Amino acid sequence: MPDENKDKISLYPLLMVNFIGTMGVSLVLPFLIFLVERFGGNALVYGLLSSMYPFFQLIGSPLLGKWSDIYGRKKVLFVSQAGTLFSWILFFIALFVPVIILTNVDSDLLGKFMITIPLLILFFARGLDGLTGGNVSVSNAYIADISTDSDRSSNFGKLSVSTNLGFILGPALAGLLSVTIYGEALPVMAAILIALAGLIMIALYIPETRSNMQDTNNSNVTFNPESIGGNNVSENHKQGIRDVWKMQSLRLMFIIYFLLFLGFNTFYTAFPVHAANYLQWSIAELGFFFSFLSIVLVIVEGPVLSYVSKRARDSTMIFGGSFILGLNFVVLLLGNTFFTYVAAVLLALGNGLMWPSIQSMLARLAGKDNQGLVQGVSGSVMSFAGIFGLIGGGFIYELVGIWSFLLTAAIIACVVILSTRLRSFDAPAIQE
Repeated sequence: MPDENKDKISLYPLLMVNFIGTMGVSLVLPFLIFLVERFGGNALVYGLLSSMYPFFQLIGSPLLGKWSDIYGRKKVLFVSQAGTLFSWILFFIALFVPVIILTNVDSDLLGKFMITIPLLILFFARGLDGLTGGNVSVSNAYIADISTDSDRSSNFGKLSVSTNLGFILGPALAGLLSVTIYGEALPVMAAILIALAGLIMIALYIPETRSNMQDTNNSNVTFNPESIGGNNVSENHKQGIRDVWKMQSLRLMFIIYFLLFLGFNTFYTAFPVHAANYLQWSIAELGFFFSFLSIVLVIVEGPVLSYVSKRARDSTMIFGGSFILGLNFVVLLLGNTFFTYVAAVLLALGNGLMWPSIQSMLARLAGKDNQGLVQGVSGSVMSFAGIFGLIGGGFIYELVGIWSFLLTAAIIACVVILSTRLRSFDAPAIQE
């Protein structure tokens, strides 16, 4: 997009769509583990269910990213949001299906669990949402379309803030709604309404940013990359996935992406099980924790990130943020509520400094004409890591309990080491 047109497009409709979408997704976080256990599952089943989204996103994200380059960001965002809406409707139906047992498993390795019809419907719903769930990669490409070098980190920070605001309200709302006589049905109904609101917002308020969309008859053509100093993807040619992987800087970014999401997703599976069974938290307490975590993230990714991003390189913030993030998982080993909240502050500080910087650096290295493709590939990398992390996290927690967090800390330590190589690809911070 020409620079003179970037100022004409407001960022705030997309931020609102991202906010309400995240709020809908985060509604399920406090009670999903309780629901899985009620339907007969255990930590492993919870991990398998959680992995359905990234598994099918691995298929859908590259296609949606590429289609957003060809047909436009708005159309693909609309399709993605429609898939989310329908998946929540299926989720709602699962709550009222009789718990009919299809098979029982009692294993020293896998633990004890049952496969029931409501669980299968939940699996299908999460898979459908993942298949159409390219809204993250497309939103990142949208932000890149309307950003300049001077405001790219700030804009990605705003996107993260809108995400975290959704995570503040969503879990808190779930905790309040779940204690009513309607149980989990009320927060799922709220998620359906929120998804519908997002669909309407996209249709009415999100403008198209791809004014020079490609001819669909030539959309399958793959060109060889032209690099500047061997580091940057050409801004004038569309690259295939193999061409993107050949770029040294992007390959390193994707490896860091993979390790980060591998670590995060082992934690994502293990922590709710840990909170419900080890800490003996209720749905409301788990919802309050996620809301607290998101409040700290908003503070970090708002004024703190805005201040630091003008004075430090993206690579520096990735290194520092990942180091702090790793400490969080070590503190979790202390195993009580107080230190769990201390760990939450470290997680928010580390993630808040690191994640927008990774998004900003990846967008800059991709070049303006490759955003959809590169963001789609990054979405696939995240999904691939999510599959292993979510399943592995549930499996390992069943075996070793709280010590699974030590494995997560080791994975993040690898990110700290690799991030030292990013400085050679980075640009100096923009002083104001």
